[in-house]
Amino acid sequence: MSEPALAPRNAFIGVIGVWAAAFIATVAVGIFVPEEWRVPWMLVAFGGVVLLSFAVQLWYGRTQGFIFRVAGSVTGALLLMGLISVGFGLAALIPS
Repeated sequence: MSEPALAPRNAFIGVIGVWAAAFIATVAVGIFVPEEWRVPWMLVAFGGVVLLSFAVQLWYGRTQGFIFRVAGSVTGALLLMGLISVGFGLAALIPS
């Protein structure tokens, strides 16, 4: 007889974790990097988020829905980073 499978970990937690990492990376780049270097560092941060997304979903250890989970992580992170960077861009237009 085969043993019943243990309850799998919730895959959505990994997606939310990647989004949280994208939020933290974007805010850190927006605060600590000078304005003229923000776009290149945002690209570096997004590359790190993509790699983190693959690592988290590979750590999850299930093949079912892998592409869907990675795509959700990366797409959500891209949208989140885009919205926050728009905010930083608009803030840069306001003279201080």
